[in-house]
Amino acid sequence: MHETCSGYSWLRALARHALPAALAWVAAGTAVAAPPPFEDSIAQRAMACTACHGPQGRAAPDGYYPRLAGKPAGYLYNQLLNFRDGRRHYGLMTQLIEPLSDAYLMEIATYFSQLEVPYPAPLPAAAAPEVLRHGRQLVLEGDAARQLPACVQCHGKAMTGVAPGIPGLLGLPRDYLNAQLGAWKAGQRRAHAPDCMKEVVARLTLEDINAVASWAAAQPLPASTKPATSLPPLPPGASAITCGSAPAPTKAQK
Repeated sequence: MHETCSGYSWLRALARHALPAALAWVAAGTAVAAPPPFEDSIAQRAMACTACHGPQGRAAPDGYYPRLAGKPAGYLYNQLLNFRDGRRHYGLMTQLIEPLSDAYLMEIATYFSQLEVPYPAPLPAAAAPEVLRHGRQLVLEGDAARQLPACVQCHGKAMTGVAPGIPGLLGLPRDYLNAQLGAWKAGQRRAHAPDCMKEVVARLTLEDINAVASWAAAQPLPASTKPATSLPPLPPGASAITCGSAPAPTKAQK
């Protein structure tokens, strides 16, 4: 009887001390597993974009979803409008932004434009040396005989873009650059008139497009990856390009 009572007392003592500890452990585990509180901020709402475009808009690793972080706000805004209004075609993007107002799209564009996150190192070029030389010439010098302006004439001397509406071309995968230049050539990507990119790409051959994409994708990023604030000086003999692809964003009302 004494042994039974002693055992019973031991069990009661265990229950008295262990049960609160177990309950505290369960509560702590529940707290750890609970989702973070919802914050009605543009950063949290923009997480819908980062599912494809990578954390903080750094770009997805598959090479087809481009970087958003640090791109000029006007460029991002106008591309969102282009998807919504049918000048660019990708069903998922169109469905995502179709119900959104101009003001909300501008808020998204501004958020991503202000993110300063590092670029990954470029992948080694797989193209032949002569292809890369041809790409470098088109990007940096153009081809006067074919009335092809150099890419740097609009996209900036450092190829990091020009605020507010011209994107950088460095830090983009070769497959993405190939796909977008191909879309311009095929008429699947358009911009407001005058559509200067359509006119330029129409003069490029498929070999030109591959060369430009291969060379640009293999270039290291400069110390400052921010867009330039003005276009570079025109080279001798070059003409200024009027381009509706990058209109100044207007203040929209919700």
